[in-house]
Amino acid sequence: MACVRQYLTSMKTTISSKGQLVLPAAIRQQDDIQPGQEFEIERLDRGDYRLRRCAPVPNEGVVDWLLACPVKDFFVPLDSESTDTL
Repeated sequence: MACVRQYLTSMKTTISSKGQLVLPAAIRQQDDIQPGQEFEIERLDRGDYRLRRCAPVPNEGVVDWLLACPVKDFFVPLDSESTDTL
């Protein structure tokens, strides 16, 4: 049974001449990894590393998403007074 699990989760990749590590397409698709996502790499021991996807910032891009609404004038920024006058 351990052989089957290793076959399903273990893949090989190569470091490029620029020092870049490419994740195989099967892993990117399975885990919905998109270009630009950040990862941490931790050195556990010589030749032993852990790669971990960084958690996205909560609500990152929400304002841009709302401003891109296809319904015209659905969401418009409001002018607000300065907090200096409060």
